[in-house]
Amino acid sequence: MKELAELESRLLEQDFIPQQKNCVLEQYKQTAAMYAQIENSIAVLSDLKDRKSYIYNGALGEVLDLYPKNAAKEINSIWEEDIYNRIHPDDIVARHAFELKFFHLLKKTPIRQRIHFRTHSFLRMANSKGEYLSVLHRTFYLCNQSNGTLWLALCLYNFAPTSEPILSFEGIIQNSLTGELLKESNDTVPEIISYREKEVLNLIEQGMPSKQIAIKLAISKNTVDRHRQNIMEKLRVGNSMEAIKVAHELNII
Repeated sequence: MKELAELESRLLEQDFIPQQKNCVLEQYKQTAAMYAQIENSIAVLSDLKDRKSYIYNGALGEVLDLYPKNAAKEINSIWEEDIYNRIHPDDIVARHAFELKFFHLLKKTPIRQRIHFRTHSFLRMANSKGEYLSVLHRTFYLCNQSNGTLWLALCLYNFAPTSEPILSFEGIIQNSLTGELLKESNDTVPEIISYREKEVLNLIEQGMPSKQIAIKLAISKNTVDRHRQNIMEKLRVGNSMEAIKVAHELNII
């Protein structure tokens, strides 16, 4: 990861013009494809700004009957539904909660130190026959936008290096520079969204537009719209429907 850290350091204080942004993205797409090839993993590079993901498969996806070997796919979402649908129902909820913890931890971490943190977690993924395999999942945040906002994330799915079947989700967050383990996956899920944001999200689920929500809660429409934006940012989703789905998976609403 030394090369990634050096690239990150060069990019931190740049204001990207479109050509530069595309060049940086292409470099990391090549990195993701390389991981998939070398490790026979499923590699997912997610662009958090443009809400796109680039998926590359080495061999694991073929074993899971998800993707042909050496396949590449682009989707207009940072949520890989094909992959998520194969993760054990108990593990997908735990994974989302764990990844949100990691995301919010990094937002509080000095920009130049973010490249050193990653997750390691064990989960169960099913093939097309419903048979579960033990999988190692890792997450890296590779690059920030010039304003410090997290931009590119890389997720890797590999065969788990264990002969014992995984019985439940397990995960840690590690500082790869020091070896320090920062979080255990069995922590309680933090209050990711506020009580008022939960109220707004519940009313959105009932089909209420912002104007009606504002009247019901005795707040301005601008305040409702700001709550909507905060909810999507905190839950790392692109629209209200995705926010509702993730919130239910995490038992937030």
